[in-house]
Amino acid sequence: MTRPHYNLEAWKAAMALVKCVYEATRTFPREEIYGLTAQMRRAAVSIPSNLAEGAARTGRKEFAQFLSIAKGSLSELETQLLISAELGYLDHKHVVFQLVEEVSRLLSGLHKNVAQ
Repeated sequence: MTRPHYNLEAWKAAMALVKCVYEATRTFPREEIYGLTAQMRRAAVSIPSNLAEGAARTGRKEFAQFLSIAKGSLSELETQLLISAELGYLDHKHVVFQLVEEVSRLLSGLHKNVAQ
């Protein structure tokens, strides 16, 4: 049985973002393992998780609510990525920032479509 979220480009991009965040945070200082690293990973995982849960709901209004939560998690993650760059843990040109932009664009388009 195919799950509805498997067909969403936003979910696929969010899954790629999760992988990238995990790879990027592997090089963070050890003292950040329970701080910034854990927060970033949790925020990243929240994005495709909320897309999946929302897509499994029966109503458009419910789906839109989960999309809003995913967008909030993406904003949280972006802030944490910027903090990481400011602290010198991550380059401002790291591919993860491009993935954040892609996921943001896809989430906004999907939200606009679902909320109509």
